[in-house]
Amino acid sequence: MSVWLFYACGSTDGEPQWDFKMEQVGGRSFMEVLSEKYSPENFPYRRGPGMGIVVPAGPQGSPMKDRLNLPSILVLNSCCITSAGDEGEIAAFCAHVCELDLSDNKLEDWHEISKIVSSIPHLYFLNLTTNPLSQAVLDPSCSKALVRVRRLVLNNTKVSWETLHTLLAEMPQLEQLFLCLNGYDTVSHSSVRCSSLRLLHITDNNLQDWSEVCKVGAMFPCLDTLVMANNHLSSIGGSEETLSRLFPCLHHINLHNSGLNSWGDIEKLNLFPKLDEVRLKGIPLLQNYTNTERRNLIIARLPSVTMLNGSDVTDGEREDAERFFIRHYLDFPEEELPCRYHELVTKYGKLAPLAEVDLRPRCHAKVEVRCEGKMEIVSIRLDQTVSGLKKRLRSVVQLSPNSMRLYYIDKDLSCPFGPEEMKYSTRALHSYSIKDGDEILVVPKSRPQSTPPAPSSSSSSSTPLSPSL
Repeated sequence: MSVWLFYACGSTDGEPQWDFKMEQVGGRSFMEVLSEKYSPENFPYRRGPGMGIVVPAGPQGSPMKDRLNLPSILVLNSCCITSAGDEGEIAAFCAHVCELDLSDNKLEDWHEISKIVSSIPHLYFLNLTTNPLSQAVLDPSCSKALVRVRRLVLNNTKVSWETLHTLLAEMPQLEQLFLCLNGYDTVSHSSVRCSSLRLLHITDNNLQDWSEVCKVGAMFPCLDTLVMANNHLSSIGGSEETLSRLFPCLHHINLHNSGLNSWGDIEKLNLFPKLDEVRLKGIPLLQNYTNTERRNLIIARLPSVTMLNGSDVTDGEREDAERFFIRHYLDFPEEELPCRYHELVTKYGKLAPLAEVDLRPRCHAKVEVRCEGKMEIVSIRLDQTVSGLKKRLRSVVQLSPNSMRLYYIDKDLSCPFGPEEMKYSTRALHSYSIKDGDEILVVPKSRPQSTPPAPSSSSSSSTPLSPSL
């Protein structure tokens, strides 16, 4: 509704001066927004003669434009829509529309919503996120307008469970339902069973007790996917028989950021007969484990799961995880061993701990440095070059780096050609595979070039190179 508003903006000789302008007060109708957004001027999607949707003017003339460029997916979010408008015009313009986004508007009357939906005969997706529906009363006659809808989004609407029960009774084709951010801490029991529903998103609520989840299972017995992330669920309760009947068709469950703190709760997921995809990040139980440990321990406990936290579980990864699981519990007391441990020991046997193998390159080695009959044990860094080694040995052999020639001698004498001259000043020492006990022979350059002397078989009679070392 548009009205004229008048403002006093000063005075002359004591008389007020008035300014005026037209402003939009209150909400707008669905048809007003539709006409404005998708007119050829504002939405030049299909220009040209004969394009668009044409509505012949009635006897009194139509207040709408004679042509709108409407796609089959309408997005009318955040447009302050409060009402439907002319139902005949909605039906004429929206006969081909199949998806409708009305999120973040001001719809608070189910009667107006039903007018819009009933005028769109092929609508199967409806998004009403963040419309103020907490106090809206739904008459059963209005809910019948949603009979063809298959995907319904009611996030952050605070819609009551009683309203939902009325809706579900009239929506036999509903397949996906989104109820996030509605502040639910309980689930109202209903005798209505919605057997068509396959996916339920009920994240970011306040559900804590598993008995509330049981009510969900009773209402939606054919659920394939249940997304319950960011609730406060503390445990999974119920007997084996109860849990096996609760979600007989469930393939995927999301329990991210729940309050689960027991491995027993994780193992109860095995009781859902068709469950093969699980999401379990951010739960207290896993806080003290590394990412690798978390994944291995969960995979080993859930033998039927083929996808964990969005990643496929391969046959090789499963075997590695199950073997890890056995070794993880090797030192636990018998009374603390989970049942799964005994099952896996039957499968693989009681495995020995893995040997710890350090594959990192060595950083240091203690070598025998010999020079003209004298010997000293020196610790050298293997990440330095031959040039750096010469500088390191300068104080040991009392020679300048430029006046010494170095030879590397393997203590195991595995080199058939004898000592290897370390000719290249920029070559790294680790490339020689030097190890503790090997020898570095230093020959002064003033000495005639000849075959370097062989290493001594015993160093007991060698004179130390430097008394200070």
